[in-house]
Amino acid sequence: MGEKITPAATSTELPRVEVLRNAPEHDAAPIPTQISDPDLRTSPTNGNTAEVPFTVEKAHLEQIIENAPEAISIVDQELRILRINGEFTRLFGFTAAEAAGKRLDLLIVPPDRYAETAWITETIKTQNKLSLETRRQRKDRSLVEVLLSTSPVTVNGKRAGSYASYRDITEQKRTEELNAALYAIAARSQSAEDLQQFFAGIHNIVGQLMNARNFYISLYDPQSQLLSFPYFVDEQDSTPTPKPLGRGLTEYVLRSGEPLLATPAVFEELVRRGEVELIGAPSLDWLGVPLKSGTTCIGALVVQSYNENTRFGERDREILKFVSQQLAATIEHKRYEEALRRSEARSRSLILSAAFGICRCTLGGKFLDVNPALITMLGHGSVEDLLQLDVRREVFVNPQELDRLAEDYRRTGSLKGVELQWKRKDGRVIIVRLSGSASTSTDEPEEVLELIAEDITDRRQLEEQLRQAQKMDAVGRLAGGVAHDFNNLLMVINGYTEVLLEQLEKGSAMHHKVQSIQQAADRAATLTRQLLAFSRKQLLELKVVDVNSVVGDMERLLRPLIGENIELVTRLSTETGHTRADAGQLEQVIMNLVVNAKDAMPEGGKLTVKSSDVTVRHDSEHRFIHPGRYAVISVADTGHGMDKETQSRIFEPFFTTKEKGKGTGLGLSTVYGIVKQSNGYVFAESEPGTGTTFYVYLPRVEDSAEELSPAKSQQNEAGGCETVLLVEDEESVRELVRVTLTSRGYSVLEAENGECGLRIAEAFKEHIDILITDVVMPGIGGRELAKKLVSLRPGISVLYLSGYTEDAVVAPGALGPGTAFLQKPFTLQNLAKKVREVLRSKPALKSMTTSASN
Repeated sequence: MGEKITPAATSTELPRVEVLRNAPEHDAAPIPTQISDPDLRTSPTNGNTAEVPFTVEKAHLEQIIENAPEAISIVDQELRILRINGEFTRLFGFTAAEAAGKRLDLLIVPPDRYAETAWITETIKTQNKLSLETRRQRKDRSLVEVLLSTSPVTVNGKRAGSYASYRDITEQKRTEELNAALYAIAARSQSAEDLQQFFAGIHNIVGQLMNARNFYISLYDPQSQLLSFPYFVDEQDSTPTPKPLGRGLTEYVLRSGEPLLATPAVFEELVRRGEVELIGAPSLDWLGVPLKSGTTCIGALVVQSYNENTRFGERDREILKFVSQQLAATIEHKRYEEALRRSEARSRSLILSAAFGICRCTLGGKFLDVNPALITMLGHGSVEDLLQLDVRREVFVNPQELDRLAEDYRRTGSLKGVELQWKRKDGRVIIVRLSGSASTSTDEPEEVLELIAEDITDRRQLEEQLRQAQKMDAVGRLAGGVAHDFNNLLMVINGYTEVLLEQLEKGSAMHHKVQSIQQAADRAATLTRQLLAFSRKQLLELKVVDVNSVVGDMERLLRPLIGENIELVTRLSTETGHTRADAGQLEQVIMNLVVNAKDAMPEGGKLTVKSSDVTVRHDSEHRFIHPGRYAVISVADTGHGMDKETQSRIFEPFFTTKEKGKGTGLGLSTVYGIVKQSNGYVFAESEPGTGTTFYVYLPRVEDSAEELSPAKSQQNEAGGCETVLLVEDEESVRELVRVTLTSRGYSVLEAENGECGLRIAEAFKEHIDILITDVVMPGIGGRELAKKLVSLRPGISVLYLSGYTEDAVVAPGALGPGTAFLQKPFTLQNLAKKVREVLRSKPALKSMTTSASN
């Protein structure tokens, strides 16, 4: 049956059937001269008596039929052909002579359409016209798609035959099929969940257009340089594994970029030329077309045949080429979608795992999307919690900062490193740095920012601590330098005061006045010691001490110090352990902290001294403390507390909140210097009205505690007769030391600097017993001078003098056993005693000095 049937309105009869009877012989079938039905015999005008000459009408009809764009055939009632035109010959291949008198249905109707012909014959008996799409057979037995239009030919109201026209609609049908395939490919690309499912759909579509039993798709990956076969259906071969490019037919299509129909002859020629080689089972016909993205081949679409019943031609190549264009575009689109999905997944993963807070929020102050880091940063439990927040009121410490943020964005179009304060759910204020720009999405209801929020609270605290430490170091250097120079002055004052007191009669008016000078100088010396303690340039005698023992021994001294209106509580942990420190200086630390706590509670209160063992880890809240195990001493009071501004300055020298005349401002700075010089840490925690707690962290050691040295007697030391080389750049100090040693019987060689001392030592021919030298001098310093003299005079002893120990021969801040060192300011008695000690310990000192010089 036909595919499309179009009945028509009643048509008029052909006026001049008689004309057909006498058709010319050239290219026309012979037409019978008699009509068997006598009723059909009539005048040339079918009963009409028009005067138009019959030959003119005949010529007109002949030209119309012959020049018609459709193939035309006229048959009698037995379907024998009476007339065909030239288009019929072109379309079906039969000449007029070959067709004349033949039955039309046996000539061009395929066997499977005979029933259709019978149906058409019966239908036009009741209908004047019939149109349908069908297939007809050419002389070479090939089929052609046609639009058939047929109607009966009547004479005097009786049917004399029929008329049929055929329009070749092969290209139209092909276009419709390809368009249908295009729509089907588009539909498959949308509905397929993955490429494998999509490729199977393509196979089905191609199978509807041509024979595609053996069908595969190959794709080339430039990065891996492998040819893969994501879809492969074949009755002979199994799916190949991904492989490098070889010399198969698929690779040939990829190289050439052109379709290839490889018949056996074509394949043999390509093999002969070395273009290809046989891979897999040999096929009869192999048809492949490239898959192109722009001008780049990304793969190939291939069908092949293994038997004579299925051969490919030009039409098949065109179909496959058309499908390949749509397939390549879809593959690229699918690849882009997959790459986009992977990119989005990676971006999402980065956002979800980012250490910084990331969010989308409106300029009006509402979170639209947040990542886990931001949830943690603000102390909430879920995304929903943050999306419900009023950012202006519940996140910004200062709501006006949100307006400033919006103004900065509108002015510059982005935000770069804007620092402001946010508040967490628990109320704690954090400092964040925001950077971002406008969202690129076009479907937002209002202006939306995409922001990165970095919590820099710890960084700012560390920077503040660094600035404070730098400030303290700068002040310490200044204090140490001042104390060093002041010690030289005090050395002279104390020395000559001591000389005067020895020469004046006790009880005299002048003796009393000189004693007052000595007392003032002693107080000044105490002040310089405090400055040196702050600047970490004082002399410490470091030993392993039991922290609990030091605190326990201090308790009996502290109770009368703090008064009866303050309750003293000590809580000592048995796990506190030992540390390496100067016990006397550690007592000074505890004393200063207790006095500071007492002064903070003028109306009384509670003072708690505790010891404990603390292990500091990397994630500790006190990040400035190096990880490790510490013995901790804490001193807590219930006084008035301190604000942040005060806390930032408490360790500065001369800073005090006490009334004028009630404090020097060096108590806490002394604590700071001693603790830092002991490799420890000290800090305070306080809030106004809640009291203050000071914490001292001292590194723990596992060594056993050492016994403390007993106090030395103050008996006068006798002099000697040895030769002394005195090197001191401060003239007044050098003069005082020279006079003191000379008065005690020593022979003194005097030099104002290291170079002069070296020249004297080289020129002096006799024995020099001891070198007494300042450590810090212009040119050759004391250590370098000692090294040269020990090499020049191996038996010489060395005694170092200095206002501080930073440049001493020992490790900074520590005094080892037997080290020959005397710190300024010293008494003349201590000088004489130290000289005798050094001269008595020559063998040990020589060994120590040689080691220190290396």
